[in-house]
Parts: sequence; structure tokens; C-alpha cells
Amino acid sequence: MSEAGAFEAERPRLLRLAYRMLGSTSEAEDVAQDTWLRWQGADPSAIADPAAWLVRAATRLCLDRLRADKARRAAYRGPWLPEPLIEDLAEDPLERAEDVSVAFLLALERLSPLERAVFLLHDVFDADYAAVAETLGRSEAACRQLAARARDHVRDARPRFAVAQAEAAQLAAAFMDAARRNDLAGLKTLLAEDAVMISDGGGKRGAALRPLVGRDDVVGFIKGLFWRQNWPAEAEVVRLARINGYPGAILRTYDGLSTVAFQPDGEGRIGAIYVVRNPEKLRGLESVAISPPSQA
Repeated sequence: MSEAGAFEAERPRLLRLAYRMLGSTSEAEDVAQDTWLRWQGADPSAIADPAAWLVRAATRLCLDRLRADKARRAAYRGPWLPEPLIEDLAEDPLERAEDVSVAFLLALERLSPLERAVFLLHDVFDADYAAVAETLGRSEAACRQLAARARDHVRDARPRFAVAQAEAAQLAAAFMDAARRNDLAGLKTLLAEDAVMISDGGGKRGAALRPLVGRDDVVGFIKGLFWRQNWPAEAEVVRLARINGYPGAILRTYDGLSTVAFQPDGEGRIGAIYVVRNPEKLRGLESVAISPPSQA
């Protein structure tokens, strides 16, 4: 296989790994490109396993980015959400929903960079501890300890219930319909009592500066939006989509694009709503948000 062919065969895996490490599709693309540049400069005769070499290179590049961005992430204004991962509702999911869910990525965000790398390489991408240790320059015993700590933090982020895509989509559609009609009572019936709403404006667009916890808190915030901006009633649904494995939509409001994703709670209600409004995380949406929502 040619040098380019070997890289392209692994490129989807590198993108999946980098997105989970960094929470950004654009940064994942940058990591893949930087990995390609390193691959071109490497000596093929010294590489026994090209796939393992590429994973090591991409992982180390991700760790470098996480360490360099530590101060910027600490100073982030308001709640942080990952850059939306958009898939068409009409297609089979390209990713296992639980491994790209916002809840899962937020749990990864709370891990140290090394914990995150060990957990993803071993538990998600099935690398053995010997390979993980070589990638990170740590002993196998140290990697096992890092993985155990990471699992303790991530365990609760895994969904407790499997929810059919159709049921989840119906919940999302009902919520958006009630929102368009300013039906606050209807919204309340759709939300779990302990529902959470997180909105990420990054200090660049209006968003709640804290997670909203509890049905009454969420509905109260939406009520305020109705009064101040008539949002989300006037939001245009540009496209329905699967966002990080959840049913959701790309919206256009007076100040630009946003995404909203609805996480079912497994008991017939919405357990969490995730809204991304930070324009830096939505720069790639103009190219995908071109088709109108399906009327089927």
C-alpha cells in the first residue's frame, strides 16, 4: 500500500479519536493534517505497524493541544459544550451515539489529558495496554491506574436506557412545536423534573452563564427568552439533524446559526437540552445547513 493509501485507510479512525480528545471537529481535522505531515516526513522502513504509528502521532498531537489550550479553556466564558457533530437523520448513525453524546464528551472534558487518552485508546478504540503505554511513554501499570480513574468519572455519563430513534425524534419535534407556539405548559410536560439545559455562547453570543437545572429553571429561562427576544418562537429551522447522536436541529435566529440537541431520559421525557451558539464552533455549518427540514 502506498504512503497516501496507508494514511487514508486510518484517517477516519484518527478523526474519531481526535474529536473525542478535543471536542472539536475543526481541531480534529487539523490534527489529522498535522499527522499526515509527520507521516510524510517519517522513514517507512522504520515503521513496522503504520496504523499504530499514526494513532500514536495523532494522540500526542492532541495531548500537545490540550496542554497548550489549558489556560484558554480555564478562562472560557460560561458553560463549555463540544463543537456539534452533525449527521443526517435519514442516514444510519456514523458513530455509536453514546460515544459522541454531549454527556460523554463533557465527562471526558473533566478528565486529565492523560486519563482521557488512556480511556479512549483502551476502552473505546480497543488498544491493549502495551500499545497505550508506548504511545504515552508511561508504564502499563500507570496506564491501568489512569484508565480505572477515568472509568469512575465516565461511568455515569453512559446512557442508562436505550431510546429508539423514532421516539427520541418525536420528543424533539414536540418540544420545538410547543416552543414555536409559546406553549410553556406544553414544554413543561415534555421535560423531566431534573432536566438540564446547557447553552454555550462562549462570551460571543447570548447564552445562560450557568447550567439550568430542573424543569422549572429551564422553563423560566425559556419564558424570559420569549419576552425579550421572542425566541425560540421566531427561530427558523434550517435543518433537522442528529447532533452528537441526539435528535436536534440547526436553527437560524436574528443573530446567526445555533444548534439545539435533545437528550431523552429513557422515561418518555427530555432529560437535557444542549444549545451551541458560539459562532467559532459553528463555522462549518453554513456548508451543511443548506437543505430544508424534511416534511415527512
